[in-house]
Amino acid sequence: MVMKYSYMYCLIFLALSLLTAFTPASSSNGLDGPFYDSTAYTECRAEAEKPLYNGGMLKDQKPSVSGRDSLTGIGARYTPTYILHNLTQNTIYCFSIWVKIEAGAASARVRARLRADNATLNCVGSVTAKHGCWSFLKGGFLLDSPCNQSILFFEVDSSIYAQFKRSDQNRRSKDCKFLIMQTSNDDSKIQLQVASASLQPFTQEQWRNIQDYFINTARKRAVTIHVSEENGESVEGAEVTVEQISKDFPIGSAISKTILGNIPYQEWFVKRFDATVFENELKWYATEPDQGKLNYTLADKMMNFVRANRIIARGHNIFWEDPKYNPNWVRNLSGEDLRSAVNRRIKSLMTRYRGEFVHWDVSNEMLHFDFYESRLGKNASYGFFAAAREIDSLATLFFNDFNVVETCSDEKSTVDEYIARVRELQRYDGIRMDGIGLEGHFTTPNVALMRAIIDKLATLQLPIWLTEIDISSSLDHRTQAIYLEQVLREGFSHPSVNGIMLWTALHPNGCYQMCLTDDKFRNLPAGDMVDQKLLEWKTREVKATTDDHGSFSFFGFLGEYRVGIVYQGKTVNSSFSLSQGPETKHVRLQI
Repeated sequence: MVMKYSYMYCLIFLALSLLTAFTPASSSNGLDGPFYDSTAYTECRAEAEKPLYNGGMLKDQKPSVSGRDSLTGIGARYTPTYILHNLTQNTIYCFSIWVKIEAGAASARVRARLRADNATLNCVGSVTAKHGCWSFLKGGFLLDSPCNQSILFFEVDSSIYAQFKRSDQNRRSKDCKFLIMQTSNDDSKIQLQVASASLQPFTQEQWRNIQDYFINTARKRAVTIHVSEENGESVEGAEVTVEQISKDFPIGSAISKTILGNIPYQEWFVKRFDATVFENELKWYATEPDQGKLNYTLADKMMNFVRANRIIARGHNIFWEDPKYNPNWVRNLSGEDLRSAVNRRIKSLMTRYRGEFVHWDVSNEMLHFDFYESRLGKNASYGFFAAAREIDSLATLFFNDFNVVETCSDEKSTVDEYIARVRELQRYDGIRMDGIGLEGHFTTPNVALMRAIIDKLATLQLPIWLTEIDISSSLDHRTQAIYLEQVLREGFSHPSVNGIMLWTALHPNGCYQMCLTDDKFRNLPAGDMVDQKLLEWKTREVKATTDDHGSFSFFGFLGEYRVGIVYQGKTVNSSFSLSQGPETKHVRLQI
């Protein structure tokens, strides 16, 4: 399946001068240079497609088979490799390649790695390769320092591949040279083929310009306001004021019980955010710490805060597959006792808050943990989704997990593992899984990898949310702000991402990993950066005078608008919605 955004590429290029007039200048050379290719494939194909960017730096370069001497200590004896020369510092490199297992395994996880001088990037892309067909690996990397010569190589995760009979390993192809991989954990060899490799560099300026382009086409739209008299005559010289009153793209933050009764915290929060999620107060250990003793007091009070301030809220979570985050009494149940408790939990929670939460994380982190599935059967999670759908048919049901976009080194949550699990859910009778939840607990973001993974997830054509964004507390506040800005720009500029939630609930002793403010509600560097983005990604008040056709045009971020007209002592107030679309939105008003 291919995911392309062609409908965005044809957006009103004749009005590009207007667009740049209402957005921050990106660079003097505009979109000169290569344009990012969002193409992604998630189905195994009979033939490899042509390389992206016509191969880029790898055009016409064939892989070699390197021995132990040239790749000391990387873990694989034989591996297909590409020798890269003169990689530059802070350049973003986008990498893609097609991979096929010819013999030795039915499937295996193949990971691309980069050896640069004395450092090795553990994973710059991964794919679950299969026997007899081609799978698409897409990723990328950025180097902290220049490197005269690097080695891009591939490694098979021997813990997951299924061995064929020895006779199957003797098969040969007339057309292709085999690249034989031998892992350090197994004596058996996998015959791996690669094709259509591509490595495309982008400068920081080029990457930012591409992000701005996607923001301007996916998050904004042209508007023309027409003013006329009741007889239809155009009105020249009418004063028009346009103000954005809400945004189509939610950016929010987690809250906890600490916001209750804390007026300074409430005021600080409401000034900035239009979306939230309860950090812990809906989790089973919070609402039923002792069997049969339900307590929704805190969650109810927090919901009152949400309602009073017209905030949308995500429901997090119904179940958590990690055993340590389940009530002690639940961990001691099994069989029908556990099944009965689960049924009571979902009925109680979903009935109480039916229609209140726009999303529900149904079975949290089920790529990494299996508390319920190991006790109730592999299909237990399917039943959770079905029951949630039956009780609250309008909520979007999410599959939420970590280390999907943060890295490709976590073998439990690679993009292909995530996609495979979604497809399992979709194949199960009566199940509808509506949303992709990517937690996003980053240390050092790899923006090329992050975008590539979202490209592949976008082929599922489901809403994608970044649900728990933060930057590791192992970094200083200023570095957190720098990295957070990178993550937010990647999320906001990717056309398939529908919303972002920050995991920054404030507690007396700080936050989970990253705070936006101190306990006196003075912004930390990350808070200042968030405020800057919230202002940048909202249409500022527009004031103009209609021309001789009785109209004026502007580009605005998607959302709700209030418009006022003043002409010869007369005043008209109205409103309009600006939703995504390739055509100019026309708003006609009479005075």
